[in-house]
Order: sequence, then C-alpha cells, then structure tokens
Amino acid sequence: MGFRMGIVGLPNVGKSTLFNALTKTAAAQAANFPFCTIEPNVGEVAVPDPRLDTLAEIAGSKQIIPTRMTFVDIAGLVKGASKGEGLGNQFLANIRETDAIAHVLRCFEDGDVTHVEGRVDPLADAETIETELMIADLESLEKRLSNIARKINAGDKQAKEDARLMLAAKEALEAGRPARTVKIAEDDRKAWGMLQLLTAKPVLYVCNVEEENAAKGNAQSARVAEMARESGAATVVISAKIEEEISQLAADEASMFLEELGLHEAGLDRLIRAGHDLLGLQTYFTVGPKEARAWTIRKGTLAPAAAGVIHGDFERGFIRAETVAYDDYVQYRGESGAKEAGKFRVEGKTYEVQDGDVLHFLFNA
Repeated sequence: MGFRMGIVGLPNVGKSTLFNALTKTAAAQAANFPFCTIEPNVGEVAVPDPRLDTLAEIAGSKQIIPTRMTFVDIAGLVKGASKGEGLGNQFLANIRETDAIAHVLRCFEDGDVTHVEGRVDPLADAETIETELMIADLESLEKRLSNIARKINAGDKQAKEDARLMLAAKEALEAGRPARTVKIAEDDRKAWGMLQLLTAKPVLYVCNVEEENAAKGNAQSARVAEMARESGAATVVISAKIEEEISQLAADEASMFLEELGLHEAGLDRLIRAGHDLLGLQTYFTVGPKEARAWTIRKGTLAPAAAGVIHGDFERGFIRAETVAYDDYVQYRGESGAKEAGKFRVEGKTYEVQDGDVLHFLFNA
C-alpha cells in the first residue's frame, strides 16, 4: 500500500523545483524497481530504507523492490481559489484525491524570484492556503447539511449521524480551526473520512531554505516549526535547489556533495520518511532468493490484512504468519539462524504486525 501526497504552495515557492527533483530521482531509480510517471504532474518514488539492502544481502536476493510513494504536483494556489480563482477548482479537486498535504513554504530570500504577495512570510503563506481550504470545506458542509435536512426531520438515523460529524467540523472551521483539530472517536473514523474534508488531511510543512541553511534551517523555518507544533502538523527543512542538483548526480557524487554541505542524507529522504510518519505507516518485508521486498501498512494492522496487501487471496485464505523481527534476522543471519536461536515465531489472525517484521504467509487458495 502506497499513498498519495499532494505538493501544494503559492506560486514561486519552489514547489515545482521540488517535484522535478523527486521525479528525476525516481527516474534514476527506475532500473532498480518498477517506476512510472502516471501523468505529467504525478510521479512515484522509492521509500528509502537501508534495512531492505541488508536483508537482500543476507538472503542473496536477486532483486530489491522498495515500497513507493506517489507525489502529486498540484497547481499553484492563489487567493480566491475556493471561489474558483486561478486554477482553484482543479486545485481543490486534486487535493481531495490525496492522503496528505506537503505544503511547501518559501523560507528563502531571493530578489530574482518574485513572491506573489511581494514579501517573504511563510506563516502568512500557510494561512492563505489554509484559509482557502477552510472556506471550501465550510461551503461544502453547509450545502450537504442543507441537502440532508429533510432526512433528519424524517428521523433518518444515518442522516443524523452524518450531521453530527458535519456540525463538529463546521464548528471548528467557524472558529478558525481546520477540521483535523476535531477529536474523532475511533468508531466515527470511517464516516469522518467519507466527508472528504480538505482540512482534515494531515499536513507536512516543507520549509524551502537557501543552500547554506539546508542543514539546520533558518529563522523563517524556525517560525514554521513553532506554528506546526501548535497546530499538530509536521515539518521538514530542505533546499529544493540542492535536491534538484543532487537528483542529477550519480550516487557516489551525491554522497560527496551532501557531505560537503554538512548533510547526512538527501532532504527528499527525510521528506518521504516524514510523510510515512505523518500517516502512521510502517513497513514489513518478504525476503527470499528471488527478491527482497518492502510492503507498507498502517500501524496496528493485523496479520490477515497485512497479507492482503500482497494479494486479496492471502487475506481471504489466511492460515498463519511466520515471522522473524528484523534485528533477529540480521543478528542470526537469516531465517535458519533465527530458528536455531528460538527467534522464529508463528502468529495467527490476531497478530499485530510490527515495523520491520520479516514475514511469510501461509494461506488456502
């Protein structure tokens, strides 16, 4: 299971530069795993995980297949997008199709790059986009509440439940808070998701800084980090310009370049990992002589559902899962060594898969 992250931002904040770096990186990886550019503004990139290389080396796997993330470069937003200004309608429709939002904020000064508002203020930029999304959500809720009013008056139980969640979201929005700040009971999560509220989506603020501040950020990115902490969002600091340069280098040259800048890894790797964490995702592995492969699931997923990520038949006919924790697999150099050390386990339908599990599923066809 991958997920779609929409890249949004005002014009001239580095959004397209970042997306270009992502797609160039993905193109360079194409020889190592299945890659496709679905549309000109949609691309898939491998989720970096050094554990997969280690497992492949131990098992002598011929092929390495990482899990993937889809990035969607969404048209630049302007004030009035909720009313259809600019590419507003397209912008809002594209966001609805994503699982999370990477909001690129300009945290760099550059007289050669004009800011659409004539100033560099990432907090104001964030507020502009958040406001447009909140207005769109409010209008959507008001329309839907009006449409189900007759059903509510007639005593329709489902309509009443839907209205309860809609009113909770409406109350937050009217108070100037995004829908993601509303506390939702576990039993309501599915119905809440069906509302498809734009401001209910998790947000990752991407602080685009100058090259010299790529390692530690700057005063502007520090302001964004504080705002994110207060609103329950996440942040990552990158230099889109550096990322685009790195994406065109060979692996060894890229490593040298990063080292010279005082960076331990590419910002894109941190961005992808932050996206995974944002949605509560984790990884399990299947390993053998043919291939070593990573699979993405949500935290808390039970073994049958995890098996279903590979194929629906695995979930329907699930019998049991044979598993070795990643650290044990590495320490005892594979499944056989783990068995001898008593670290090989057989788990049933109620087993909650852990991050890093090396799994083999048995099922009835």
